[in-house]
Amino acid sequence: MILSHGFPYDAHAFDEAAIILKDSGARVITPYTRGFGQTSFISKDATRNAQQAARATDIIQLSDALGLEMPILGGFDWGGNASCVAAALWPEKIGGLVSYASYDVIDVEGQRHAVTPSLEHTYWYQHLFQSERGRECLTKYRYEMGRVLWSEWSPNWKFDETTYARTAAAFENPDFVEIVIHCYRFMHGLDPGDAAFQELENILAKKPGIIVPAVTIDGANDPLKPNGTADHASLFVGRHEHLVADAGHNVPQENPKVFSDAILKVHSWL
Repeated sequence: MILSHGFPYDAHAFDEAAIILKDSGARVITPYTRGFGQTSFISKDATRNAQQAARATDIIQLSDALGLEMPILGGFDWGGNASCVAAALWPEKIGGLVSYASYDVIDVEGQRHAVTPSLEHTYWYQHLFQSERGRECLTKYRYEMGRVLWSEWSPNWKFDETTYARTAAAFENPDFVEIVIHCYRFMHGLDPGDAAFQELENILAKKPGIIVPAVTIDGANDPLKPNGTADHASLFVGRHEHLVADAGHNVPQENPKVFSDAILKVHSWL
């Protein structure tokens, strides 16, 4: 199985879940997302592109390079997005899916339009990242910003500074700022993606159904998803189960047993 993290998190989000899964006989791979940790671009001239089709392609190419056959994908935040996209575009390569926030495929056209003021307030960081001021803020205060977001998105999780600092080390990647900024600017339709991925983005814009077996999860205390995502069920056309965890946004780290049990359930279906 390949477990993918998001922003502002890193591969350590899956440490405890991975132990549970390993003890159950699983081979668990927890890569860093591009722009985090020790990831690097082969060319210094390559566009620091973080659009969803690119990050999903990373997962598929990693799986192919490792010779995996029909791995289960699991993820949250950016990692949930990338895992959903990979499952939607390449179901013949995927065994199953565990997705936080259900059908987490970005509707770029929809992102151009306003949501309720309470959610616009919650999305303050996304609005900030649309400006050069946001780039400067993330460059200067990446440690502090990540910590603020952890606290806001997981209001009942009492993490310690050591736990956060271990993850924040992954933000020192020289491509981190450009990757984060591009992700959110592309998401809001302000920055272009790579033309090489446009055909895939066109498919995603049609909201293709996910046919692989899937368990989807909501965090009961996640301010980013105040009404949950159970209404996404119609977009899962294969075997599907939805559950709500006692957690905020970072379910794998806040409630690792729920996340690992979801993966084991998908495995049992296979």
